[in-house]
Amino acid sequence: MIGALLAAAFMLAPTVLMAQSQSGNAPRDYYRAEFIILERLVDPSGIEEKMAGKPVEPTIRPDKALWVDQADGRRQSDLQLVPQSELHLNQAARRLENSGNYRVLAATGWYQTFPPNYDGEPLEIALGDWLPDAGQRAVEGHITIDRQRFLHVGIHLNHWMIDESTPRVRQVTQNVSEDAMEPDASEASDSWPGTEGGASFGLSEATTPASPLQLVTWIRETRRMRSEEIHFIDSPTIGVLVFFKRVE
Repeated sequence: MIGALLAAAFMLAPTVLMAQSQSGNAPRDYYRAEFIILERLVDPSGIEEKMAGKPVEPTIRPDKALWVDQADGRRQSDLQLVPQSELHLNQAARRLENSGNYRVLAATGWYQTFPPNYDGEPLEIALGDWLPDAGQRAVEGHITIDRQRFLHVGIHLNHWMIDESTPRVRQVTQNVSEDAMEPDASEASDSWPGTEGGASFGLSEATTPASPLQLVTWIRETRRMRSEEIHFIDSPTIGVLVFFKRVE
């Protein structure tokens, strides 16, 4: 079913290139790189690949962002992204989402030179649902693009959820009212500071998850990319469509 859906989605019409490429002034080794990151709409409890408790190396924080959705909804990218309407993968994104089996989290692309022996820096990814207990997005990680003789894309993504069964830790904090902080509050009486001036001291309790994140699935793969071919890299819950168009 998934294979047939993807095959139909990949029967795409050609995309019009940027004005620079149409003018014949594109530099050597110039490409349009396109990525679609999507979430497969499945119940995590039904996934056979059990990832809970699997050790995960600390997530690196790249210096450059490809697509980072912040807590307030603002999107950060250090690349000059092209409009989604210009993407060769645009039709695939619509068909996958219209199937009801996938949710497109990001569909984007940019133009860049990838000369031989190019060693790309990691590009940060953070998107999907906001997990307030963890202070991060559900899907996070990075991608890299390198070129030796051929282009290679490395996908390093984690898909997280909040584990509601995680034991909660009680935290006790001391609260002091503003009246107790008056300059003369402790000088007017020999009694415990603040008790004569109406100030209140007390303890409050709050509970926070000890470790709220649970790994659902991940992608750890590096794959060789052929120009003008659509590549699909996936896990049981997330996937990445990749397309490179060489601009002559």
